[in-house]
Amino acid sequence: MDRIDMDRLKTGEVDLGTSIMAVQFDRGVVIGADSRTTTGSYIANRVTDKLTHVHDRMYCCRSGSAADTQAIADIVHYHCQLVTQTYHSSPTVASTAAFFEKMCYENKDQVSAGIIVAGWDKETGPSVYNIPLEVDFSASHGLLAVLEGWGEDETIEFVKNTLALAMSRDGSSGGVIRMCVITEEGVERLFVPGNQLPTFWEGKEVLAAPIKKAFENVPVPMVVE
Repeated sequence: MDRIDMDRLKTGEVDLGTSIMAVQFDRGVVIGADSRTTTGSYIANRVTDKLTHVHDRMYCCRSGSAADTQAIADIVHYHCQLVTQTYHSSPTVASTAAFFEKMCYENKDQVSAGIIVAGWDKETGPSVYNIPLEVDFSASHGLLAVLEGWGEDETIEFVKNTLALAMSRDGSSGGVIRMCVITEEGVERLFVPGNQLPTFWEGKEVLAAPIKKAFENVPVPMVVE
């Protein structure tokens, strides 16, 4: 039996890792992620929840090492509870993102973590913060956007379609789509199963046309008798 080449990609496919995103609209924030966790070339978990609750109206999107990001999120969650008990008010999204940044960068030699922090607070309203790391980790698909004039339904549809398209092209992303809508009124979790993922691009040209090889159109010299 021939050996299976686990590193071989399909035509047009890329290998960039986790797909996570956060989009801010007028009244709140929509975050989303795929659900595939890989161990090398193997899928260890196909329904991972990469959206982690941090505090009342704050969530983070996790990418990189699952163990590292879960540990950091737990520490920040404890920190937010401590701040609330000490000062009798919830921490802001900005201060929480700053603590995430402190944890990630002070331990950048030991952990592999890329975080998007999003939420709503009384001081700022909706806000989104990105904490990337310049190392090789599973988080090449990260998207942040601020959409002025967009409503909640439009933003949810945008996040769902964007993640579905990223998952269709990336061999390291897949599974289901998990989303979270965060507004002043509260938090709503949304779930899109694998058999209901958008496929609006099917039958359309999404990828660039393949480049023809140089020798395919080389003129043939005329034969002189």
